[in-house]
Amino acid sequence: MEQTQQPAILLLEDGTICKGFAFGTIGTTGGEICFNTGMTGYQEVFTDPSYFGQVLIMNAVHVGNYGVRDEDVESDAVKIRGLIGRNLEDQYSRKMADGSLDEYLKKNNIVAIEGVDTRSLVAHIRTKGAMNCIISSAITDVEILKKELSKIPSMAGLELASQVTTEKEYAIGNPDAAIKVAVLDFGCKQHILKCMTDRGAYVKVFPAKTPASRLREFDPSGYFISNGPGDPSSMDYAIATVKEILQENKPTFGICLGHQLLALANGVPTFKMHHGHRGLNHPVMNLQTGKSEITTQNHGFGVDPEAVRNSPTIEITHVNLNDKSIEGIRVKGKPVFSVQYHPEATPGPHDSRYLFDDFLSLMGVQH
Repeated sequence: MEQTQQPAILLLEDGTICKGFAFGTIGTTGGEICFNTGMTGYQEVFTDPSYFGQVLIMNAVHVGNYGVRDEDVESDAVKIRGLIGRNLEDQYSRKMADGSLDEYLKKNNIVAIEGVDTRSLVAHIRTKGAMNCIISSAITDVEILKKELSKIPSMAGLELASQVTTEKEYAIGNPDAAIKVAVLDFGCKQHILKCMTDRGAYVKVFPAKTPASRLREFDPSGYFISNGPGDPSSMDYAIATVKEILQENKPTFGICLGHQLLALANGVPTFKMHHGHRGLNHPVMNLQTGKSEITTQNHGFGVDPEAVRNSPTIEITHVNLNDKSIEGIRVKGKPVFSVQYHPEATPGPHDSRYLFDDFLSLMGVQH
């Protein structure tokens, strides 16, 4: 976009200041800064509930160049707190688009800044680690921004899933299907649900704090523990529910936050990562098949590697080929497994969608 907008400022917790130009809504916003390495799929990324509470840097030089479309979403609204880009584009090329990125951000009341050297900024975060930040196109006084930044809570210890979960139960798919899946929604992406209904499952989605007794009333064939934002160790209510689910010995599948909750329910702690994994190109090794997968990822917490290797109840199934972090586990002697990455991959490669087939197979679906 032409640099004719009003100035904007990005201030990091360590004192780093970046100057740029306003985009989207004029105002002030803040949260934990993070970056995504994906070149496409920005609208799906912005609407992923797992990004709730975060200010996002997009590594791609041009973002917004193919516009936005009403159906290219993973939830009911944009979930990021703010957006940082090198070139955020108001003009777009896709004829089927419903509007521009600028219009979309304004509609969702999202403050953004462009004209920032994102390559340098990402390198800085990779070195210094995740931290809070604030963006403003309404306040130019850095001292005032420092005071506002100090009010933003740390992501460590922060429970956010209850803020993005569905307020009411709802169901999708064929009610007469032989397979029924109870989804515990901590910020579930819509395409995850589609990956199950496309395979013949009838899916009912429950709010995050639904007790296990209510889930059992649905008489599900299996359980799904969803992705979501925040620190999993702060979610005592969810850990307790997962423990009850495991007692039923029914097929259970967890993704991302669901993976971390499954580990915690088995006595394996989680930890806050230095800067997290977010993007469409992370290599993962399936230890059971010996094959590698290119995966979509979005997480700032992980499962403790040493603790999981010493766990009497957990077996490691997948590891990250970049840093050897734990990417998949299963519970010994139970039809229960999880992965840290996103096999539904919207956006991203489809290497890992076999995991949905594996889940449905545990419930009796033949492929």
